[in-house]
Amino acid sequence: MDGAADRARPTLRIARHRAALAHRRARHRRGGGHPARAAAAVAAVGRRGARRRSHRPHHALHPHEGNPRMTQTTPAGTAGTIALDGPAIELRDVTIQYERPGEEPLAIVADYDLTLTRGTLHCLAGRSGSGKTSILRVAAGLVPPTSGQVNWEGLEITGLADNVITAKRRKHIGYLDQRGNLLPGLTALENVLLPALPDRQTRQLARRARDLLEQLGVAGRSGHYPDRLSGGERQRVAFARALLLNPAVIMADEPTASLDRASADALIRMLRTLADTGHAVLVASHDAHLIDAADARTHLA
Repeated sequence: MDGAADRARPTLRIARHRAALAHRRARHRRGGGHPARAAAAVAAVGRRGARRRSHRPHHALHPHEGNPRMTQTTPAGTAGTIALDGPAIELRDVTIQYERPGEEPLAIVADYDLTLTRGTLHCLAGRSGSGKTSILRVAAGLVPPTSGQVNWEGLEITGLADNVITAKRRKHIGYLDQRGNLLPGLTALENVLLPALPDRQTRQLARRARDLLEQLGVAGRSGHYPDRLSGGERQRVAFARALLLNPAVIMADEPTASLDRASADALIRMLRTLADTGHAVLVASHDAHLIDAADARTHLA
């Protein structure tokens, strides 16, 4: 196949998914969907990046013992510290309830306070159903609290329009859902590049995306679709996507749940490095290794 045809193939493939992406954006508007019209741009950059290997030396520091595919390194773009004052995230008197037809509302969390500062890894620990995920989603602005305040960098987001919250979250927070939520019609690398759309320079971020996949031990899977990846590989790709824009705040729901012990420990070290370089990191987990690595812990009953 000649070069022109090779370049056209991913664009044609992505075009078939544009309607599906638009529909996904409409259904998941609160979660920060990405315009379908930019999918071809991701393909054009991402697919070339998947075929092309950099000639510059990789900056990984030390191979992770027990898992030669994953490297232990400073996450790409985290050199230095983030010099901002004040809490990154604050929850004040937050109550979270779920309505139940014909019954009293189910109270998950009542009058909850949380202050997340930069340079801190904070772990929400507790049994299933204790409210860890609910708190994380409220803190990320994915759902509103029943009552109380959520502040980002001192700005109260409670009551802001959905599109305003979404735009601010994309610039402020990297969020890793427990399920990963990769788009099935895009390759691993294309999924990582999604946060760069529609108004970022994807060419400049393509190298960062490949570096993150390399650090997380899935560079060799960058051209594969999600259905060809294991659960742990999908989770690591989703984590790379959350880190692409080097957000000040990283939130992760059970980030090690789908990983083997060696990969989980390497990801914990990566979270630890992010906190040590000035990021604010909030995780929900029952992983004892991750809980032990945290600077602050909230145990939910």
